[in-house]
Amino acid sequence: MTTFLDLADPSFSATGPEVRAAREQDWWARTGYGIAVLRYAEVRALLADRRLAQGSAKWPAHNGVDSGPFVEWWSRTLLNLEGDAHHRLRRLLVPAFAPRHVTPLVPRFHALAEELIDGFADAGRCEFMAQFARPYASRVASVVLGLPIEEAPQFAAWATDLGLALGVHIARDLPRVEAALEGLYGYADALIAARRARPADDAVSRLLGSLEGDELRGSIVILVFGAIDTTQNQIGLAMATFLDHPGQWALLAERPELGRAAIDEVMRVAPTTTWTTREAVEDFEFQGVAFERGTTVHLMSAAASTDPAVYEPDRFDITVTRERGVGFGGGIHHCLGHFVARTDMAEALPILARRLPDVRPDGEPRWLPLTGNTGPVTLPIAF
Repeated sequence: MTTFLDLADPSFSATGPEVRAAREQDWWARTGYGIAVLRYAEVRALLADRRLAQGSAKWPAHNGVDSGPFVEWWSRTLLNLEGDAHHRLRRLLVPAFAPRHVTPLVPRFHALAEELIDGFADAGRCEFMAQFARPYASRVASVVLGLPIEEAPQFAAWATDLGLALGVHIARDLPRVEAALEGLYGYADALIAARRARPADDAVSRLLGSLEGDELRGSIVILVFGAIDTTQNQIGLAMATFLDHPGQWALLAERPELGRAAIDEVMRVAPTTTWTTREAVEDFEFQGVAFERGTTVHLMSAAASTDPAVYEPDRFDITVTRERGVGFGGGIHHCLGHFVARTDMAEALPILARRLPDVRPDGEPRWLPLTGNTGPVTLPIAF
């Protein structure tokens, strides 16, 4: 009998033994939402399968939220559009984050990381999320999008609260989510007005000639949110992973050129996005399993990226060339900001490894649920 995984249970872990056992039994499992796909080959194939469309638009409704400002905004974001509407908006947004715009910013990413570490290096300890991961992610977003860096704490707080919508407690957290969305809407409106009056060499200014109205406003909100929430969670997961692999941390300090490989390896074993959601847009059969139109399909990226059919079980090694994980998604919905995220995190990790030797836990961390989008809430460390 096919395994049932209760993805809606707050105690469920997308990286836990229950998922590993289900993956060993078969490439798929049943869930309260539909189907979970657990193995690398099948996840990669279905990420590119045009019989599946983006399924995240229904996440609020699956969890008891079917109307309101968040639902309206969420359904219109690039993440949840399909067909011509998705192609047109993605074509307009992609050039603003091209390598030619991001690569010249690397020295500023480096300086931001050094400045934040200077603030706690002498103490020999820090609460990593509050003192590095969150401020680094928000300041990088400031640099890329052209936002005043002194305002980073405010829009970082909004982005963090908006991120609660991607968890299983969305109904409980909806007041915070919608307050954050309102704050970000107001911020986007003020930013648009400022850039129309005085354009600058930044991503928002580059979008003014392509987008307008609610489409421009909503896109700025999703870009601020994605740039901050995902990055802060992934940097926190990187530190948590290296705490279990001190030899790899020391190696990264000695060989900073391994920064990009380190990010790829962290995102393979501990991605913040533990699954990617799709929906069947027609009836079809895949490897003997019937997918009915309307079925929600969770492509379990955390399980796929540690599939023993492809990877050595439980091995974390930043020097090994492997099949890349699926933490940035795939197909036409491959993460828009993947180059920015990979670049800013690859810059930060080697600096952290050099400046924080012999890093170790310094208390109990607190975590978001290990489902959907996850990461540390607090991560106390010493070094």
